[in-house]
Amino acid sequence: MAASGNRVLIYGGKGALGSVIVNYFKGKNWWVGSIDLNPNEEAHANIVVKPCESLVAQEEEVSRGVEAALAGEKVDAVLCVAGGWAGGNAAVKEFVKNTDMMMKQSVWTSVIAAHLAAKHLKEGGVLQLTGAQPALKGTPGMIGYGMAKGAVHQLVQSLAADNSGLPANSIVAAILPVTLDTPMNRKWMPDADQTTWTPLETVAELFYNWSTGVDRPSSGALIQLITEAGKTSYVPA
Repeated sequence: MAASGNRVLIYGGKGALGSVIVNYFKGKNWWVGSIDLNPNEEAHANIVVKPCESLVAQEEEVSRGVEAALAGEKVDAVLCVAGGWAGGNAAVKEFVKNTDMMMKQSVWTSVIAAHLAAKHLKEGGVLQLTGAQPALKGTPGMIGYGMAKGAVHQLVQSLAADNSGLPANSIVAAILPVTLDTPMNRKWMPDADQTTWTPLETVAELFYNWSTGVDRPSSGALIQLITEAGKTSYVPA
């Protein structure tokens, strides 16, 4: 059991970024719950999600798992780093299929995370969602991805407004990365300028700071992660 009494739910806790965040918070003696398609052995509790054809079915399954894992306890933070990437303009054969996948990976997870926060977040807690810096404008080469991330940006604005259903004094914010330094990105983009990629540990540290009340953005903030020459700055959109 975690020593500090602090608790965090990480949606996407088995992905590249999610795994780093699980380990970071666990290293700070927090209780860590992971929600993902596969279990993360490092987490204190795992809610393993089965792929569903309906958002309603997915939410019911995740909510049941979270309620069982928390057993009435509240969490300090809900961090949603689930997501994926698919390219394509409107002419490619996979356009609709890719858009469907992007909605499931980014919008469904964010909506469920918001609902979990409304139910299980402590007053003054943090809900973090993951947008994307390129989705601040048109993304013709990756329309489904841009649409899904744009929806996440809008969700953050709605959740930050009065009467959104989030607990009192809690904040909601999104990170808008450009490129994260993940193993898959290194594999697929070996010749890219990796000094402009944001390290995963940097993101984990940022979330920990927010969760402990350090350098919190205002609620509704869309925070661009701009990395240059290996140094990351946090720029509100």
